[in-house]
Amino acid sequence: MASMSMSSSRPQWTKKQDKLFEQALAVYDKETPDRWHNIARAVGGKSAEEVRRYYEILVEDVKRIEAGKVPFPAYRCPGGGAPANMTMGGY
Repeated sequence: MASMSMSSSRPQWTKKQDKLFEQALAVYDKETPDRWHNIARAVGGKSAEEVRRYYEILVEDVKRIEAGKVPFPAYRCPGGGAPANMTMGGY
């Protein structure tokens, strides 16, 4: 099965929906009955299946990052200096 973690295939959520989703995840843990329905209701405008799938995509993204399969972005500093993570030995 192909990963949907690419930004072009990722479902579109607003920043507000993302924040509501994060807050709802903190309230409704894995043991909560009807977890995805409760989260969908808290987010608004999304079905239980949509929020469950969004969660699965995020979990897969975290796994890829932790496995080193996602490269660090090359941040540019104002003024052309070295990025902060490139100074002081990377700390």
